Amino acid sequence: MTPPVPRWRGRVLAVLGILLCAFSLRSAVASLSPLLDHVAADFPLPTAIVGLIGTAPPVCFAVFGLCTPLLERRLGIERVTVIALLVIAAGLILRGLSFGSIPLLLTSALIFAGVGMGNILLPPLVKKYFPDRIGTMMTLYTTAMSLSTFLPPLVAVPVADAAGWRFSLGVWGVFAIAGAVPWIVMLAAGKTAGQPASPRRDAGVPGAQAAQAIDPAELSTGPIAVAPANSRVFSRLLRLPLAWAIAVVFGTSSIMAYVSFAWLPAIVTDVAGVSPAVAGLLLSLFAAMGLPASLLVPVLVVRFQATRTLFAIAVACGITGVLGLLFWSNSVTVWLWVAIFGTVGVLFPLALVLISIRARTPESAVALSSFVQSSGYVFAAVFPLLVGVLHDLTGGWTVSLIVIGAVLVVSIPFGIIAGRRRTVEDEWESRHGRW
Repeated sequence: MTPPVPRWRGRVLAVLGILLCAFSLRSAVASLSPLLDHVAADFPLPTAIVGLIGTAPPVCFAVFGLCTPLLERRLGIERVTVIALLVIAAGLILRGLSFGSIPLLLTSALIFAGVGMGNILLPPLVKKYFPDRIGTMMTLYTTAMSLSTFLPPLVAVPVADAAGWRFSLGVWGVFAIAGAVPWIVMLAAGKTAGQPASPRRDAGVPGAQAAQAIDPAELSTGPIAVAPANSRVFSRLLRLPLAWAIAVVFGTSSIMAYVSFAWLPAIVTDVAGVSPAVAGLLLSLFAAMGLPASLLVPVLVVRFQATRTLFAIAVACGITGVLGLLFWSNSVTVWLWVAIFGTVGVLFPLALVLISIRARTPESAVALSSFVQSSGYVFAAVFPLLVGVLHDLTGGWTVSLIVIGAVLVVSIPFGIIAGRRRTVEDEWESRHGRW
């Protein structure tokens, strides 16, 4: 009897490439804000420039997310991943060499362009290289992203104090370069997916062993195959309620995250009377709530089809947290409300898993990832500004918090649609004929 095919044989480089890429996407974004005071000590840093740097990520993510499928069709997903990581690395290193506020802004935009490309590519990479281990890989890479959100703020200032802010900013480029190496090695060796580096259940898994290789994701989405690029895929998604539903789930997650990182410290300072230092800790608490979600959500969705349950928990907790901040907030209870509100962090890994399992092929997953994330980041770019304008117009946070709660309420029917166990290809075929 032929021994079972090892789960990870030939795919160690792909694991390293995916995890290092995931780590680089968040560390690249989170490493600047703790060092603004250090930077301002060397050259003037106008408030307008700081504001533009804060607004740039979702805008760049949306714009370059739309461009990524075009590059992927021409160059292949692995080559575009290498390009994205090298762009991030170049931006990080050049940002550390900035001599003024304008170069700092431009190099930050370069970083965010690379991150916008990488955001689109990660779910399809998982789909392509690990169709039999989607839940496990999504757990690993969303956990890497969560960890890389915490680490830069924790170590940036001590490193800057010891070696200077330029080194503290530029050193994160090492991780982006390291993330490109596995993909370069695989391309040079000709071991991209579809060859021995990426075993599939129709390639070398005989008889009864094939049954062991079936993943719950494949059972729920249908056969997984590597299809030739189809230039019409993206335009077809515009006509599918399922694609729009996943986009709204991701958009809701992005709105909650970017609004919170922009305004939560100011909100809790005003409504609960806490100090700025405590407000910073509360923001860390909000971010920390995403770590257990990144560990649990992918497995729960892939193995137990818990999409609607997890969505309901996230939305219910988000609304509860908003109501608590509105009506029952003080310096003690605010910790409870922020922790409960932080459960909306479930929506981020949930949306990423849906991108992978609601498409049959990596090519469709690239298009779906681009559509979903670009739409979501457009929302994320608008709402922090809207929340700030509403605060200025009303002189308080009540209307802004009501708007945040309303976004969660409006997302409910879309979460129900996203929970349907079908792919975008299935939905197209049921409505329009052959995919």
